[in-house]
Amino acid sequence: MVDYVKDFTWKKGITVRELVAGYSQIGYQSVELKKASDVIVKMKKDGAKIFLTFTSNMVTSGLRGFFAQCIRLGMADIVITTVGGIEEDIMKAKGERFQLGTFERDDVELHEQGINRVGNILVKNESYMNFENLLRPVIAGLYAKKKRWAVSEMLREIGLQLNDEDSILYQAAKNNVPIFCPAVTDGAFGFHLYLFQQDHPDFVIDVVKDFGNILYATSHDDKKGVIALGGSISKHHAILATLLNGGAEYAVYMTTAHKTSGSMSGATTNEAKSWGKVKDESDVATVIGDVTITFPLVMIRAFEELDAENLLRK
Repeated sequence: MVDYVKDFTWKKGITVRELVAGYSQIGYQSVELKKASDVIVKMKKDGAKIFLTFTSNMVTSGLRGFFAQCIRLGMADIVITTVGGIEEDIMKAKGERFQLGTFERDDVELHEQGINRVGNILVKNESYMNFENLLRPVIAGLYAKKKRWAVSEMLREIGLQLNDEDSILYQAAKNNVPIFCPAVTDGAFGFHLYLFQQDHPDFVIDVVKDFGNILYATSHDDKKGVIALGGSISKHHAILATLLNGGAEYAVYMTTAHKTSGSMSGATTNEAKSWGKVKDESDVATVIGDVTITFPLVMIRAFEELDAENLLRK
């Protein structure tokens, strides 16, 4: 069947579902975006176990509550992220607020004011100081319960202590979705785990055990889907797990990186087929663009399709 470019026009009251459907015939990345939404709908309808991966900068943004909603609605069976996302999810659950700024702020001046810039989002040093003050008794409480924790077990325990419907950790714990953070030491969280261990050498956060938990989160018999936002080790751990379990049937990558870099962030779903991480006959899509724009469009259209068939968790 031959498809043709079709002019896109606005109509009053257009829905996200109609908007994204119209992307299918505009051309360029809009076509891939519509395809990504189709693949996500297919993986859910097919009963695939869905890996949702994202990097911490996305939790810094307002996508944090949207990720929590994806978990609540049953669109993620396994979550993999980086430690900054864990930290900032807890910070926001405890009332910290991040200010919108600009990409062109004077960074020397910001440093002097005790403000850190993430793109056009501003995070005060005070927010991290409050987090660290909060974290110390939490770690002590973990140690009092038991001396050895897999990372995902620890994160579930912390999630159960939060009371914020927009929290990723809270929704994951509430809905029995494991959160994996392979590089848990790569931030303030890891630094305080290290400091606590200096006084309590028998306190162990077992990253290697959690690698096994990631692998056993799915099996060769399970159908597997991957929604990878950005790159980093969060993306790689998901597709490595699918490789060792026969490859994914569905994969959607969304990133600002390009395939010419040879990086994990830029690696496309087609490149993944050469490794066996994604099956040869799988449904795949790679969307190049800012995830704060592309992911809500893709997922809202998928939500609307799936909700019409009562396939979202109530």
